[in-house]
This record gives sequence, C-alpha cells and structure tokens, in this order.
Amino acid sequence: MRLAVIDCGTNTFNLLIVEFDNQKKYSKVFNTRIPVKLGQGSINEGFIGDEPFKRGVEAMKSFCEVIAKHNVSKVLAFATSAIRDAVNGKEFVAEVKRQTQIDVSIIDGNREAELIYLGNKEAVTLSDSVSLIMDIGGGSNEFILANNTGMLWKQSFPVGAARMLEKFSPSDPITDKEIEEINNYMNTQLQPIFEAVKKFPPIELIGSSGAFDSIVDMVSGELNGEALSETKTCYTIDMNNYFQISQRIKNSTFEERKKIKGLVSMRLDMIVISCLMVDFILNAFNIEKMRVSSYSLKEGALIDFIIQAGKIK
Repeated sequence: MRLAVIDCGTNTFNLLIVEFDNQKKYSKVFNTRIPVKLGQGSINEGFIGDEPFKRGVEAMKSFCEVIAKHNVSKVLAFATSAIRDAVNGKEFVAEVKRQTQIDVSIIDGNREAELIYLGNKEAVTLSDSVSLIMDIGGGSNEFILANNTGMLWKQSFPVGAARMLEKFSPSDPITDKEIEEINNYMNTQLQPIFEAVKKFPPIELIGSSGAFDSIVDMVSGELNGEALSETKTCYTIDMNNYFQISQRIKNSTFEERKKIKGLVSMRLDMIVISCLMVDFILNAFNIEKMRVSSYSLKEGALIDFIIQAGKIK
C-alpha cells in the first residue's frame, strides 16, 4: 500500500509518499515541496489573494499528477494557518477538490501542534528532561513542551514568519530598532509560553524542519558543520555556530543572503524573521542546547494514520 501525505502550509506545500511492506513498516518513496506563498500580500487581512490562490491550486494539481504516477492508494491532505484563517479558505479547499478530487482537511492550531509533536517524536529521542519543540510556519508558530512521557503543553500562535514579515516590513538589512520592535511584539504575543515554561522548564530547543533545516544547511555550507542527510532525522547544532549564522543573517541584505551557502531561495526573505524568533526563544528561556528534527507535520500525520489504523499500538 502507498500513502500520500500533503501539508498545505502558508509558505510551502509539501508532499510525502510512503509505502508499507508486508510487515507494516513504511519507507519513503517520494518527497517534494513547492513554494506557494499562499499568504503573500494579504495574510494579515484574512484572505488568500488571487495569484497565491492560483499558485496553490496549481501546486495541488502538480501533486495530483505525481500521486497518480506512484499508484497511491490513499491521500491525506491538511491545511493550516493561511487557509484556516482566510475568509476564502473553504473556497480554496473546494476548488482543490473540484480540480484534483483531493479532500483537504482544515485543521486548527491544536491539531497542528499534535501532528508536529508526533513527527518530532518519531525523529528525535526525547528524555526524562523537558524539550521545547518549535515549528516556524508562515502563518503560525507551534510550540510544544514534551518529554519521553508525552506532551506536557502545546499552543499555536499567529506569529508565523510570513505574517510577521508583512506586519513589520523590516528594512534591508533590518535595523536594531526594528529588531527591538519585533522582540517586544513576540514578548507580548508569546506570554502563555512563559507561564508554561515556569511549570515545565526545558533544557533544549528542538527545531522542527522548515527554517531549521536551513540553519543546518547554512552551518554546513558556511562553517563545515554536518550536512542534512536522507538517512538521518536528528541533528545537534553547535550553539556558537548557530549564533554566528544568526548574526550574519541579521546583518545581511537580501542580495547578500543569496551568497550564503545552504540558504535556499524560497527562504531568503523570511529567514531573518525566523532567526529573530529562534534568538528570542533561546534568550528568553536561557536555553543552551538545540537539536533539529527533519520531521514535522506530514510525518506526524503519517504516524497518526498508522496509530489510528492499528498498525502499531
């Protein structure tokens, strides 16, 4: 049996196809992503603009063709912040259904956090100590406090990188004053985390795929760190290397970022905001360790499907 999982994110649509063998173990058959920037120009106004709408539908049509070629038996598709918060989000889902026959489920922030947790739990080994899992999306960020006993706390916040970029429209390069404004805003918006951390203090930050993959890639490309691998799902980040990369990102112009090894073009604009967010969390909670999980929502949805289907207990 082959299963396809689609994550319709705010910045990127992701497709994962896996195959189950006779022992009900899965292996990856195909994995790709398409940058759609669904929230471009209108994310803070609560609707999907005409051009992003078309890009999203075209991405789903492209996925539909790939799914057909790979003889997929079942498709699971999920929509997150940009679609769930848009007045025409249901219209987008209906148009995708009309053109591809794919049913897209619009999930709330709590469900999104649950799936992200399941993906990260599959990728990294959690201990008795508490880890703070952080997923930087385009429309929302999810935070989960967890250890090897399970989730201790979770919440989704509407402070994704695309949403913040359009809200603050920082200079090129960003100024110290703009950094201060963004930090002050995050401090206000993320207060529930401060309360949760008092109860469950984390010893590390686990970055969930996306922008964190780019951090691994930049540390590898610029500082000879470990490169992303198809066979590895968890990476330990040297904190000195991270802060060196973060400082370079914050000091850079858009054109200068094009020259940074390991930084893909689809993240050139939002990586500044992403690094500011990571810096904020590390500094706010005095976290001195960071790991990166290459799994996120789509892998979590796969694990959830396996659990629900009774393939594992």
